[in-house]
Order: sequence, then structure tokens, then C-alpha cells
Amino acid sequence: MKPLQFTGTALPAEKRYDPHYDPLVAPNPGAGRAYAPTWWVASAGTPPDDDGPLTHDIDADVVIIGSGSTGLSTALYLALEHGIRAVVLEANQTSWGCSSRSGGQGQNASGRLKRSQWIERFGLDTAKKLDTEIRTGFENFRALTQRIDCDAFDGGHLYLAHRPEKLAALRAESRVMNESFGYATRMLGAEEIRRDYCDERETAGGLFEVEGIGIHPLKFTFGLIRRARALGATIHPASPVQGWQTINGVHHLRTPGGTVRAKRVAVCTGGYTGQALNPLLKNKIMPILSNSVVTRVLSEAEMRACNFRSETFLTDTRILRFYYRLLRDGKGGNRLQLGSRSAVTGADAEDPAHQKLLTDAIARKFPPLAGIAIDYSWWGWVDVSHDMMPRIARPDPAQSVWYAVGYGGNGVSFSTWAGKRLAERVAGKDAGQAVFELPIYASPLPFPNVLGLVESAAFAPFRRFGQRFLYKWYWLRDEKL
Repeated sequence: MKPLQFTGTALPAEKRYDPHYDPLVAPNPGAGRAYAPTWWVASAGTPPDDDGPLTHDIDADVVIIGSGSTGLSTALYLALEHGIRAVVLEANQTSWGCSSRSGGQGQNASGRLKRSQWIERFGLDTAKKLDTEIRTGFENFRALTQRIDCDAFDGGHLYLAHRPEKLAALRAESRVMNESFGYATRMLGAEEIRRDYCDERETAGGLFEVEGIGIHPLKFTFGLIRRARALGATIHPASPVQGWQTINGVHHLRTPGGTVRAKRVAVCTGGYTGQALNPLLKNKIMPILSNSVVTRVLSEAEMRACNFRSETFLTDTRILRFYYRLLRDGKGGNRLQLGSRSAVTGADAEDPAHQKLLTDAIARKFPPLAGIAIDYSWWGWVDVSHDMMPRIARPDPAQSVWYAVGYGGNGVSFSTWAGKRLAERVAGKDAGQAVFELPIYASPLPFPNVLGLVESAAFAPFRRFGQRFLYKWYWLRDEKL
């Protein structure tokens, strides 16, 4: 068993964690780089065995690119349900990207759109079918968390109004969820939240959803690794795809140690999808940085002062939302985790202003913790599609390439179901199934759309100018308007 890798300077420079990595400008995320310095990495324990970096040319039926929860669940279900032993290629360490950096909030959701927005975009009938699919995926995720040791807390989700003006929209969403989709959401007053969950000083009230499971995401994906390898999948870290040619229908995926010749390829790279990986994915994902911090262990006095009574996770109603929850320390104590959106580019990721955004939020929401020491601080890329919904699709029927990406920060639970559906598609079991007529399955990722015009690939690098403007506009909407 190998130890978890951190950013230590004892590693060669090319193997150290690169805090400035940016998928829009870097050709690939490196080869064998260390993990980001996250709380999840520090507390996950000994990682499971893998199959080591690829060292020679091999042939494979199915290759999966990416060893996060999507790629691993795809490998798991290919073996479990279709008898296919896939080869998984990972650029750096296993579960190096989103799965070791996320907030670990498993919501009954996927993509950025709420259910009321599904109705507006797709109509009620399709929205109901989509809800059934996402909810089924959530229940599958729940079952996995009961079988994998991942510190799961099945305590629902609190969606908190950060200003009184936001309560009306929460009430409207609650009505839609209950009346159109059969949920049992309920509105809670600010005092009820402060009494029964935590003394969050900023909230004006909130929406409670029963469906919500907080997990340790790296322990969860480590569990998926063990299950997938037990069924015959092979997982090769430090094996980035540095070249991709398709010759007579066979994909030749070049890694530093050898080339894999594969009949079928499934791409599960999330927010770490490089522009040069494959033309089918170029400019189809807008990677957005998300920052997260974890405090030192809270004292008993601080726990009482903040009235922390539950591990139920919380998000607020900002467009650039904050997500936060109480974490078990593993030694009998508790820590607070809080995250939100961050820098626009990787080059700017280390600016102290981005961590200050989070520590200021802690001070507003939990005044007794103002100035508390931060033990862990990290950031990671979120895969946002240009229409805010994920895709589990075969973008070109003439090519044996599939992808599952675009969760928009809501992939903790749905990624495992996406992997199951992706496995069906790769195995050729999707023909004639009505579920694959849903929008997330029936169309490829769209190009960016600016002012109603489909953007050309040449214009794509300029998207970040627009992102900077949007962040300023969103801040005004969140805090002033």
C-alpha cells in the first residue's frame, strides 16, 4: 500500500501538486502529480491498491478516461452488469480531481437547474420523467453509501435564504417540488433553523429537503476502486492520455508508458477535461473554480456558541452560493467546512482574496468563529455545461466514444448513476429504452451561447472576460439588488 501524496517539496517538481493548473490553457493535468492538500486526502486513510502506471502497449475492449466517481462507477457497472472488464486511465492519482476536492454534498439533483426550471425548459411531462431518473439515481447513491464506509450522514439538505427577499422564491420552489413531483419539502423559520440545526446568523429561513446525504467523497471513491478492481477492472494512475488517434475504428490512446488500443472509449474527466483531449469535447465544458476551507477542530465552547446540532449540509441562495457543513474529525471532534466559487483562472487561484471570501462568510454566518484558524484550504474545477445540464451521451454516432460530464457542482450523488447509465450505453444496451430519450441522454453537449448566437470555437477563449463580468453582476444581485 502506498501513502497518500501531498504537496511536499521532497517530490520532484513535476510530481508536486500544481495549484495553478487550468484546463482551459494546460494541455493536460500532468502525469502522477500529488493530490491537492484537502481535508479529504488528509483523512481518507490508506488508499486502495491500483495497477500502477501503464508501462507497455495493451489492447482493451473499453477504456475509461478518469478515475473519479463517474469513471469508477462506469467500470464497476460494466463489470457487474455487462461482464466487461474496463481499463481506467488516470492522469495523476486515483480520484485526483473532483472526487478528492468536492464538498461531498450528495443532493437529489444534477446540473445547475432547479425543478421549476426543468418545467420551464422541457415542459412538465419531461420534467417529471427527468425527476424520476434523478431520484432513482439518488436512491442508488444512498444504497452505495450504506455499503461503502464513507462517513455518510443521511440528514437531508437545508437550502437557506441569505436575505428575506429570497424566501418567496424558496416557497415557490417548495410548492413545485411538493405539488408537481410529490416531495415532502417544508419551509423552516430562522429561529427553528437556529434552534434545531445551527445558529446560522445570516439566514432568514430556509427550505428543508429530506433527500440529502453528506459523505467523505474520497473514502467513497476509494470504496468504488476496491469494488471495481475486485470485479476485474484495471486502474492505471500517472497515465494521462497525451495523444489520441483513431485508425480503422480503433482508438490509439498514447500515455507516457505505452499506448492503449481500444474499441470503445468513455470519457469521465469532469472539470479536468483538457481542451486537447478530443475534438468532441473541445469548448463544451466551462470549468469553474470552487474554493473550500476546513477549520481547526472546534472547541466545546464554540460548538455550544454556534449551537451545532446536526451534520445536515447547507447551501445558501446566492447565485455564487456558499455550501457548508459540520464534519467529524475522526478523533471525537468536529470541524466546519465552507466553500464557494473562486478565481476565474488558475493563475489567480492562490490570491489570498479568495480564501478571505470564505473566512468572511464564516464570520458572518457563525460570528463566534470569526478569525478561526484554517487548517485546510484548496480549490478544484467544476464541470459546468453551457446549458447548465449534464450529458451522458454518444456525441457522434459514427464514433465509439461516449462521455458523462457537466454536473455543474451537483455530481456527488448523480455521478454514480451517470456511470451506470454510461455503462449501459457503452455496452450497447441503450437501444429502445425510453429513458434515453431524456434531454440529458438524447443530445450532445452544446457549444456556448452568447446573446442567442451559437459561439464559434475561435471565440471560446474569450468566455472568461464574460465570466468576470457575470461574477460582478451576480455579486450585485446576491448582496444588493
